[in-house]
Amino acid sequence: MKIRTLLKTAKAAVLVASLGLAAAWAQGYPDKPVRLVVGFPPGGTTDVLARIVAVKLSEKLGQQFIVDNRAGAGGMIGTDAVAKAAPDGYTLLFTSSTLATYKSLYAKVPFDPARDLAPIGMVATTPYVLVVNPKLPVKSLSELISYAKAHPGEINYAASAPGGGQQLAWEMLKRNTQTNMVYVPYKGTGALMPDLLGGTLQAGIDNVAVLVPHIKSGALRPIVVTGAQRTALLPDVPTAVESGQSDFKVIGWFGLMAPAKTPPAVVQRVSTALSEIVNQKDVQAHFLELGGEADTRDADAMRKLIASETERWGKLIREAGITAQ
Repeated sequence: MKIRTLLKTAKAAVLVASLGLAAAWAQGYPDKPVRLVVGFPPGGTTDVLARIVAVKLSEKLGQQFIVDNRAGAGGMIGTDAVAKAAPDGYTLLFTSSTLATYKSLYAKVPFDPARDLAPIGMVATTPYVLVVNPKLPVKSLSELISYAKAHPGEINYAASAPGGGQQLAWEMLKRNTQTNMVYVPYKGTGALMPDLLGGTLQAGIDNVAVLVPHIKSGALRPIVVTGAQRTALLPDVPTAVESGQSDFKVIGWFGLMAPAKTPPAVVQRVSTALSEIVNQKDVQAHFLELGGEADTRDADAMRKLIASETERWGKLIREAGITAQ
């Protein structure tokens, strides 16, 4: 019994010592530049938000946070790079809501988000806005639904890339309203805008900030925003919920993650700094310019959000037969 007691005491001492060393090491973190991987090209919403956060983290933690764009497969290439990186806190992921769709969209996903990545905290959410070309004779969601039912298959719509939040929003709307509208795939917002502005496409859903200039010029007509509440960028445009679609809530979201097994003390240090940054008034104002709203949910809340979104969109993707190559 004495030997067992001594062994237990020794193990406990080792554990306490290791925790103490980990905490002490985390206090010195970071002592060299940190890579902040973004799975999308420069210039998009995810990239711009990441750069705002990178600058602020550099100021807050005293080392440079360098944005590393690893574009491809809807963000999956960059995500995979972080999932396989050393769990030392020096390679982090700035992720978007596409993370919740990989397992349903792709036949092969080389990582498991729940197993291979550790949430650090949320950064922002962005609603989308549904717009129509003014040539389409509708001014509200109810009118759009009625027109679509009276003209099945005649409304062509676009939504950035296949499998993204914008396309999923359209699929949800069509299923909720039992309407037949035709999805036309494009490689991104920049590619679809000429056709949407020219009238070849009758409707679209995209980031609020991207479409606001075209709405204000009269080139596009806003119908609804897709968030739970109205956006300050378009205060007069109702939500889909206000327009009679109680289940139609779709947002983009953005957050920070680390490779699984990154020391909890390091994750907590970055999480604390991130929360302080997102609460800064200048950061929130910059987010708003991009159509985003600051989100301070912590790692546990982010983990629950990812699980919920993965289940929600997985079901829709399977039912609609959406795939990405």
